[in-house]
Amino acid sequence: MQWTNQLAGQLNWSGDISNREEKQRVADQVAGKVKDKDVIGIGSGSTAFLALQAIAERVNKEGLDVKGIPTSKEAEINCAVLGLATTTLIDSRPDWGFDGADEVDGDRRLIKGRGGAMLREKLVMASAEKTYILADKSKMVERLGEKFAVPIEVDARAIHLVETGLGNLSSVKRVEMRMAEKKDGPVITEGGNIILDVTFEDIPADAESTLKAMPGVVETGLFTGYPVEILTV
Repeated sequence: MQWTNQLAGQLNWSGDISNREEKQRVADQVAGKVKDKDVIGIGSGSTAFLALQAIAERVNKEGLDVKGIPTSKEAEINCAVLGLATTTLIDSRPDWGFDGADEVDGDRRLIKGRGGAMLREKLVMASAEKTYILADKSKMVERLGEKFAVPIEVDARAIHLVETGLGNLSSVKRVEMRMAEKKDGPVITEGGNIILDVTFEDIPADAESTLKAMPGVVETGLFTGYPVEILTV
Protein backbone atom coordinates (compact mmCIF):
# COMPACT_ATOMS: atom_id res chain seq x y z
CA MET A 1 0.00 0.00 0.00
CA GLN A 2 1.38 3.39 -1.01
CA TRP A 3 1.11 6.75 0.73
CA THR A 4 -1.10 9.15 -1.23
CA ASN A 5 -0.55 12.37 0.74
CA GLN A 6 1.06 15.43 -0.83
CA LEU A 7 4.49 15.07 0.81
CA ALA A 8 4.79 11.47 -0.32
CA GLY A 9 5.00 12.69 -3.91
CA GLN A 10 6.98 15.87 -3.36
CA LEU A 11 10.74 16.09 -3.92
CA ASN A 12 12.59 17.82 -1.11
CA TRP A 13 14.97 20.63 -1.97
CA SER A 14 15.25 24.06 -0.41
CA GLY A 15 16.03 27.14 -2.47
CA ASP A 16 17.09 27.74 -6.05
CA ILE A 17 19.83 25.72 -7.78
CA SER A 18 22.62 27.97 -9.02
CA ASN A 19 24.44 27.17 -12.29
CA ARG A 20 21.66 24.70 -13.01
CA GLU A 21 22.51 24.11 -16.66
CA GLU A 22 26.11 23.15 -15.86
CA LYS A 23 25.03 20.98 -12.93
CA GLN A 24 22.43 19.19 -15.06
CA ARG A 25 25.11 18.22 -17.59
CA VAL A 26 27.21 16.72 -14.80
CA ALA A 27 24.14 14.95 -13.40
CA ASP A 28 23.42 13.40 -16.80
CA GLN A 29 27.01 12.12 -16.97
CA VAL A 30 26.48 10.25 -13.72
CA ALA A 31 23.14 8.81 -14.81
CA GLY A 32 24.87 7.38 -17.89
CA LYS A 33 27.14 5.26 -15.67
CA VAL A 34 24.33 3.27 -14.06
CA LYS A 35 24.26 -0.47 -14.78
CA ASP A 36 21.75 -3.16 -13.88
CA LYS A 37 22.29 -4.62 -10.38
CA ASP A 38 24.31 -1.59 -9.21
CA VAL A 39 24.27 -0.51 -5.58
CA ILE A 40 24.98 3.23 -5.58
CA GLY A 41 25.96 5.60 -2.79
CA ILE A 42 23.56 8.55 -3.03
CA GLY A 43 25.15 11.82 -1.95
CA SER A 44 23.79 15.20 -1.03
CA GLY A 45 23.87 18.68 -2.53
CA SER A 46 22.18 20.38 -5.46
CA THR A 47 24.06 18.55 -8.24
CA ALA A 48 23.55 15.21 -6.49
CA PHE A 49 19.84 16.07 -6.24
CA LEU A 50 19.71 16.51 -10.03
CA ALA A 51 21.74 13.33 -10.56
CA LEU A 52 19.38 11.32 -8.38
CA GLN A 53 16.44 12.42 -10.53
CA ALA A 54 18.28 11.54 -13.74
CA ILE A 55 19.23 8.12 -12.35
CA ALA A 56 15.67 7.38 -11.19
CA GLU A 57 14.38 8.32 -14.65
CA ARG A 58 16.75 5.81 -16.27
CA VAL A 59 15.95 3.11 -13.71
CA ASN A 60 12.20 3.49 -14.17
CA LYS A 61 12.34 3.83 -17.95
CA GLU A 62 14.68 0.86 -18.53
CA GLY A 63 13.45 -1.35 -15.69
CA LEU A 64 16.89 -1.58 -14.07
CA ASP A 65 17.43 -3.34 -10.77
CA VAL A 66 19.30 -0.65 -8.84
CA LYS A 67 19.50 0.18 -5.14
CA GLY A 68 20.76 3.33 -3.46
CA ILE A 69 22.46 3.90 -0.13
CA PRO A 70 21.46 7.45 0.87
CA THR A 71 23.90 9.59 2.85
CA SER A 72 21.25 11.90 4.29
CA LYS A 73 17.59 12.06 5.25
CA GLU A 74 17.07 14.41 2.33
CA ALA A 75 18.41 11.81 -0.12
CA GLU A 76 16.49 9.02 1.60
CA ILE A 77 13.18 10.86 1.29
CA ASN A 78 13.84 11.77 -2.34
CA CYS A 79 14.68 8.16 -3.21
CA ALA A 80 11.28 7.17 -1.82
CA VAL A 81 9.48 9.87 -3.81
CA LEU A 82 11.27 8.81 -7.01
CA GLY A 83 10.61 5.12 -6.43
CA LEU A 84 14.28 4.18 -6.14
CA ALA A 85 14.86 1.22 -3.82
CA THR A 86 17.27 1.78 -0.95
CA THR A 87 19.48 -0.36 1.25
CA THR A 88 22.08 0.21 3.96
CA LEU A 89 25.78 -0.39 4.54
CA ILE A 90 24.76 -3.18 6.89
CA ASP A 91 23.16 -5.08 4.00
CA SER A 92 25.22 -4.03 0.98
CA ARG A 93 28.46 -2.45 -0.14
CA PRO A 94 28.15 0.26 -2.81
CA ASP A 95 29.65 -0.53 -6.21
CA TRP A 96 30.20 3.19 -6.63
CA GLY A 97 28.75 6.46 -5.44
CA PHE A 98 28.25 10.10 -6.26
CA ASP A 99 28.26 13.17 -4.08
CA GLY A 100 28.70 16.92 -4.18
CA ALA A 101 31.37 19.09 -2.60
CA ASP A 102 31.72 22.61 -1.28
CA GLU A 103 35.32 22.88 -2.46
CA VAL A 104 37.66 20.75 -4.58
CA ASP A 105 41.37 21.43 -4.98
CA GLY A 106 43.87 20.22 -7.58
CA ASP A 107 44.81 17.19 -5.48
CA ARG A 108 41.18 16.00 -5.31
CA ARG A 109 40.90 16.98 -1.67
CA LEU A 110 37.43 18.11 -0.65
CA ILE A 111 35.57 20.21 1.85
CA LYS A 112 32.06 18.87 2.44
CA GLY A 113 29.43 19.18 5.12
CA ARG A 114 27.22 22.12 4.29
CA GLY A 115 24.29 19.71 4.60
CA GLY A 116 25.45 18.37 7.96
CA ALA A 117 25.86 14.76 6.79
CA MET A 118 29.65 14.40 6.99
CA LEU A 119 29.71 11.13 8.90
CA ARG A 120 27.25 9.26 6.67
CA GLU A 121 28.87 10.69 3.55
CA LYS A 122 32.33 9.61 4.65
CA LEU A 123 31.19 6.10 5.61
CA VAL A 124 29.62 5.56 2.18
CA MET A 125 32.59 7.10 0.35
CA ALA A 126 35.06 4.92 2.24
CA SER A 127 32.97 1.83 1.42
CA ALA A 128 32.74 2.43 -2.34
CA GLU A 129 35.45 1.58 -4.84
CA LYS A 130 34.94 4.96 -6.48
CA THR A 131 32.90 8.07 -5.81
CA TYR A 132 32.14 10.62 -8.51
CA ILE A 133 32.30 14.14 -7.12
CA LEU A 134 29.90 16.41 -8.98
CA ALA A 135 31.30 19.91 -9.06
CA ASP A 136 30.63 22.86 -11.30
CA LYS A 137 33.51 25.27 -11.88
CA SER A 138 32.54 27.45 -8.93
CA LYS A 139 33.60 24.63 -6.56
CA MET A 140 37.17 24.35 -7.90
CA VAL A 141 39.79 26.16 -5.80
CA GLU A 142 43.56 26.57 -5.85
CA ARG A 143 43.77 26.37 -2.05
CA LEU A 144 41.49 24.27 0.10
CA GLY A 145 39.61 26.52 2.50
CA GLU A 146 39.73 29.42 0.06
CA LYS A 147 35.95 29.97 0.09
CA PHE A 148 34.51 27.78 2.84
CA ALA A 149 35.19 27.07 6.46
CA VAL A 150 35.80 23.45 7.45
CA PRO A 151 32.75 22.02 9.25
CA ILE A 152 33.52 19.92 12.31
CA GLU A 153 30.83 17.69 13.78
CA VAL A 154 31.05 17.82 17.56
CA ASP A 155 29.25 16.11 20.42
CA ALA A 156 27.26 18.92 22.07
CA ARG A 157 28.83 18.15 25.46
CA ALA A 158 32.27 18.90 24.04
CA ILE A 159 31.76 22.24 22.27
CA HIS A 160 33.83 24.22 24.79
CA LEU A 161 36.51 21.56 24.99
CA VAL A 162 36.83 21.39 21.20
CA GLU A 163 36.76 25.16 20.73
CA THR A 164 39.54 25.48 23.31
CA GLY A 165 41.58 22.87 21.46
CA LEU A 166 41.03 24.62 18.14
CA GLY A 167 42.19 27.88 19.69
CA ASN A 168 45.55 26.24 20.36
CA LEU A 169 46.13 25.57 16.66
CA SER A 170 48.13 28.36 15.01
CA SER A 171 46.46 27.76 11.62
CA VAL A 172 42.92 28.43 12.94
CA LYS A 173 41.59 31.95 12.36
CA ARG A 174 37.96 31.71 13.51
CA VAL A 175 35.53 29.23 15.05
CA GLU A 176 31.75 29.70 14.76
CA MET A 177 28.85 27.50 15.80
CA ARG A 178 26.55 27.00 12.83
CA MET A 179 23.11 28.36 13.69
CA ALA A 180 19.85 27.19 12.15
CA GLU A 181 17.66 29.45 10.02
CA LYS A 182 14.22 27.93 10.57
CA LYS A 183 14.60 26.66 14.12
CA ASP A 184 15.92 28.21 17.29
CA GLY A 185 19.46 27.32 18.21
CA PRO A 186 22.22 25.52 16.33
CA VAL A 187 22.06 23.26 13.30
CA ILE A 188 21.79 19.61 14.31
CA THR A 189 23.60 17.12 12.09
CA GLU A 190 22.26 13.86 10.70
CA GLY A 191 23.94 12.22 13.70
CA GLY A 192 22.37 14.56 16.25
CA ASN A 193 25.51 16.62 16.87
CA ILE A 194 26.59 20.28 16.60
CA ILE A 195 28.64 21.84 13.80
CA LEU A 196 31.55 24.18 14.39
CA ASP A 197 32.63 25.96 11.21
CA VAL A 198 36.39 26.50 11.37
CA THR A 199 38.20 29.01 9.17
CA PHE A 200 41.87 28.21 8.63
CA GLU A 201 44.69 30.51 7.58
CA ASP A 202 46.07 27.47 5.82
CA ILE A 203 44.95 23.84 6.09
CA PRO A 204 47.93 21.67 7.11
CA ALA A 205 48.39 18.25 5.50
CA ASP A 206 47.74 16.55 8.85
CA ALA A 207 44.69 18.67 9.73
CA GLU A 208 42.18 15.82 9.59
CA SER A 209 44.15 13.55 11.91
CA THR A 210 44.80 16.46 14.29
CA LEU A 211 41.12 17.37 14.45
CA LYS A 212 39.92 13.77 14.79
CA ALA A 213 42.28 13.28 17.73
CA MET A 214 40.40 15.88 19.78
CA PRO A 215 37.96 14.31 22.29
CA GLY A 216 34.42 15.20 21.26
CA VAL A 217 35.09 15.54 17.53
CA VAL A 218 32.82 13.08 15.75
CA GLU A 219 33.80 13.86 12.14
CA THR A 220 35.24 16.59 9.95
CA GLY A 221 34.32 17.99 6.56
CA LEU A 222 37.82 17.34 5.23
CA PHE A 223 37.77 14.49 2.72
CA THR A 224 41.32 13.57 1.71
CA GLY A 225 42.79 10.39 0.29
CA TYR A 226 39.54 8.83 -0.92
CA PRO A 227 39.13 7.17 -4.34
CA VAL A 228 37.25 9.97 -6.07
CA GLU A 229 36.90 11.15 -9.64
CA ILE A 230 35.89 14.75 -10.25
CA LEU A 231 33.16 15.32 -12.81
CA THR A 232 32.82 18.91 -13.91
CA VAL A 233 32.00 20.95 -17.02
